[in-house]
Amino acid sequence: MTGMKVWIDGRVVAGDAARLPVTDHGLLYGDGVFEGIRVYGRRVFRLDDHLERLAVSARAIGLTLPLERDALRDVVLTTARAYGEADAYVRLIVTRGDGALGVDPTTCKEPRVICIVDEVRIYPESKRLHGIDLVTVSWRRPALDALDPRVKSLNYLNSVLAKLEARERGADEALILNAAGSVAEAAVANVFAVRAGVLRTPPPTDGALEGITRRSVLELAASLGIPAFEASLARVDLLAADEVFLTGTGARLVAVRSLDGQAIGAGGVGPVTRQIEEAYDALVEQLGTPL
Repeated sequence: MTGMKVWIDGRVVAGDAARLPVTDHGLLYGDGVFEGIRVYGRRVFRLDDHLERLAVSARAIGLTLPLERDALRDVVLTTARAYGEADAYVRLIVTRGDGALGVDPTTCKEPRVICIVDEVRIYPESKRLHGIDLVTVSWRRPALDALDPRVKSLNYLNSVLAKLEARERGADEALILNAAGSVAEAAVANVFAVRAGVLRTPPPTDGALEGITRRSVLELAASLGIPAFEASLARVDLLAADEVFLTGTGARLVAVRSLDGQAIGAGGVGPVTRQIEEAYDALVEQLGTPL
């Protein structure tokens, strides 16, 4: 391994050489946006889709991106090339930049772009092969008028606390509900449920991120002839499902074998999950920007 590479302040450095001023409002207040992006076989998966979502998130919080789209694309490609591995995880971050102490964002004069490239393992390989254990946590996803989940901001404390509770309870991942009791998502992944051959996933209005992997799965399901649509789900819908799986840039696709100690379906990786996972493995070779 070449070790982590970081693009910061206009150049690529080793991970242990990257420095951030303590007055950056991304650090002080979580004021900024980011994208998690995958490199598969020296191809950056759906890079333009990620850059478009980054732009939308930035507009939503009134943050002007300091670089044009082509320049941001070049930052990602340059950092990934410096990392040198065929497969990698990319974290592209834009903070509000340095500012005065105090939450006022108008004291920040220049947003900062950071790009981190390294490996990532959300779940052990054994869990990927046999499925993960999920628990319903006490934390609730904030309402849309408090913090819209479609904005991929640096404020992930809700997910951090949900993940912490799940791990303290001996589970791999958290199931987060919204205030109405509907399924929002996992701590860092979208949720899909399969019942009687039909695939359903919560809509953004229930607190789900508009995930890039989520979108890919919905597109793949259509191409495979699997009925798939957005629909509100309750916890009981997951317990009644034949299969449940999670999707995310870091997680890829991973089956859920249990929820709150109850087996989901046969308690492993189901046939629909397997079919979509195989199709996804083929898709990453088609929708990638070469390094």
